[in-house]
Amino acid sequence: MECVVQGIIETQHVEALEILLQGLCGVHKEGLRVHELRLKSSPNLGVVTSDVRLLCDLQQPKPTWTIKHVGGPMRGAGAEQISVLVRAMVESKASKNALPMFYALGYKLDHELLRVGFSFHFQRGASITVTVSCVNKMLKLHATDEAVPVTPGIQLVEVTAPATSENYSEVVAAVSSFCEYLAPLLHLSKPGVSTGVVPTAAAAAASLMSDGGGTT
Repeated sequence: MECVVQGIIETQHVEALEILLQGLCGVHKEGLRVHELRLKSSPNLGVVTSDVRLLCDLQQPKPTWTIKHVGGPMRGAGAEQISVLVRAMVESKASKNALPMFYALGYKLDHELLRVGFSFHFQRGASITVTVSCVNKMLKLHATDEAVPVTPGIQLVEVTAPATSENYSEVVAAVSSFCEYLAPLLHLSKPGVSTGVVPTAAAAAASLMSDGGGTT
């Protein structure tokens, strides 16, 4: 399982967010350049559609592939009351031949994206990852060098943490607590729930930049 929240931030405030994250996390950022292929299943694979993603890490000297299967979100009264999405998730390393294999199984390419930005991985009540990326679309099949931004001037921020059926409540609490520190710059909510940009982000960003990265 994984716990996840998302939000958006204007590109002009990303540097301020990076300063804030650096102070909160106490670790160095890592570059992010991921080619993501979203696959959709055909009717012969069952009535429940599968969200299968093939992720190619282009940041590495030798690109590495990962298969990520995202299941449905946790449901019920308890799930509705928390601000973090808890969903089933299985992730595994794969070879570069994974795409032809899925085609042979009956999957089809739905769309592909190129995410470019940075990430922070740290421990704060849970193993948390924050990614900040510009999401790009491909004008031609697999043409990552010709990718263009989906939403110019806006970047996607995602906070994720792995969890189990036994400890997800503690992980949700850790993610929620961490997100409060980012509130001056962006709204974070469950994926699919649009909250827009924060009206006070410009003032908060200016304050962070004037501190010269001294935030702790």
